[in-house]
Amino acid sequence: MIQRAVILSTGDEITTGKVVDSNSNYLADKLNEIGVDLIAVLTVGDVPERLEWAWRTAMEMADLVLSTGGIGPTADDLTTEIVARLTGKALWRHEPSVVQMKRMFESIGRVMPENNIKQALFPETAEVITNPIGTAPGFRMAVPQARHTAHLVVMPGVPREMKPMMENEVIPWIRLNRGSDKVFATRIFQTFGISESGLDEAVAGLIKPEEAKVGFRASFPQISMKVMVEDVPGRAEQRLDELSERVRGRVGSYIYGEGECSMEEVVGRLLTERKLKLAIAESCTGGLIGHRLTNVAGSSSYFEGDLVTYSNKLKISVLGVREETLQNHGAVSEECVREMAAGARARTGADLAVATSGIAGPGGGSAEHPVGTVCIALAAEGVSTSRRYQFRGTRDWVKLLTSQVALDWLRRHALGLPIGEAEVFRR
Repeated sequence: MIQRAVILSTGDEITTGKVVDSNSNYLADKLNEIGVDLIAVLTVGDVPERLEWAWRTAMEMADLVLSTGGIGPTADDLTTEIVARLTGKALWRHEPSVVQMKRMFESIGRVMPENNIKQALFPETAEVITNPIGTAPGFRMAVPQARHTAHLVVMPGVPREMKPMMENEVIPWIRLNRGSDKVFATRIFQTFGISESGLDEAVAGLIKPEEAKVGFRASFPQISMKVMVEDVPGRAEQRLDELSERVRGRVGSYIYGEGECSMEEVVGRLLTERKLKLAIAESCTGGLIGHRLTNVAGSSSYFEGDLVTYSNKLKISVLGVREETLQNHGAVSEECVREMAAGARARTGADLAVATSGIAGPGGGSAEHPVGTVCIALAAEGVSTSRRYQFRGTRDWVKLLTSQVALDWLRRHALGLPIGEAEVFRR
């Protein structure tokens, strides 16, 4: 029965800080979703003694050990060797894995190096977890301990290889071995325009601890709120729906989406549904809004273009901003961004346009326009709206926050919501 887990992440590239350990964050989130208690995350480099210590510790502590990394073909990939030695198992060669590896190399016109055979060696009693993307199969095996059985799951460290293996094979297997007929129903609310502490305060007392587990995650610039219900199938989903209605009733104005969705995906869906064409005029964000929008598949159906007019010269020649506007009010002004948005809409024939101009820093500010001053405008049929904001943070934070606010404006416009509600950053 699997109830407690340890994540074991290996590799010198992680312990030296050259690579961010995103695998552990992902695995921790997945374990939380299926109700497995994560006891610890152990990170060690490619040193045999340290790896042995980490594996012994993990097996003593947990029913489940999820390991990523250390199963490549090179000499410093030691995970399989260490596991075999600690469990007293000989290594055996899995021929189907060898065949699969050779086919992968042949598909790119290369001969497989002999050292790749190492990736097809597994401890006796291990069950192979296929890797449809890469050359490193994973494996799982049960190892008896003094008071429990530790189930070891070994996967590659490359996220694009590990994640499909986890979701397609490992998670279903964990669910079957949890030893409970209850399931976990989870809903994630993506919010913007309210701080993490503000969101916590806003929903305080809304959901009792015995009803569900509530968690918050700040991932600038949005805040996620997760509600997780444990119950038998059918009733868990029903209870979650009821609790979700409470959440929407309390903080619905800040919720821009549910599930793992981005602001740009939500905006794209709304523009598609309403058959609206969009144009962007960017100055301080330098094309970031357009970049985010075009990261969404199918954006060509609603996105006309992005006019990045960084200089005043281009604001005048490309967007038709008047020289007197720049002289009297400056480029970082509501007057300027209103003309930028109107110009982008006029030149592209789009149904609506949004424009940004500001001072991202770290230099360039003044007493009247300090670093972080940003103006945003939206233009549509019969609509011309602008706001001035005072953001805080580094240059990249100011740019990202500006893009998020601009996208939120588009979302609110498409839904017929007042832009005035998104005033949390207004100067």
